[in-house]
Amino acid sequence: MSQLNPVNKSFCLEQICAANYQKLLRLIPHLFDCRDTAIGVADNSSALHLEVLERSPYTLTILLSHSFKRNLEEFLEPAVTIRLYLDLQLAEVISDHARAAVAKVYRNPGLSLEIMNYKWRLNYFLQKWLEHCLNKNYRFSSENIETTVIA
Repeated sequence: MSQLNPVNKSFCLEQICAANYQKLLRLIPHLFDCRDTAIGVADNSSALHLEVLERSPYTLTILLSHSFKRNLEEFLEPAVTIRLYLDLQLAEVISDHARAAVAKVYRNPGLSLEIMNYKWRLNYFLQKWLEHCLNKNYRFSSENIETTVIA
């Protein structure tokens, strides 16, 4: 099986991260209103779970995963951790269920080519998964956005 391997991976990675940001906003229109968790549904498909992990003025870190039922237990996969850079309008995968975070795998900055390849694979996977979710017509309505209310 051949893999897509662009010549200018840095430029293409930025383009994928920008496209993934837009796809996330199409998939989850009320993403910035979500404080804790949300569930996306599609006909005849497993639910999508969204969890807000961290929020700052310029970034939002979320966990997005499918929910499968096995032996009365919920099984979440692929469980992709995504950091959204709000000012740049980019979405970058930090880690997924099968691979460790980039910072844990490559501690030596001299391995820039390997780091770029690793990031490329993670974000290319996200691009394809988001396209799949959009094609399945997943819906995250504002009614299933759970927010924290401070009294």
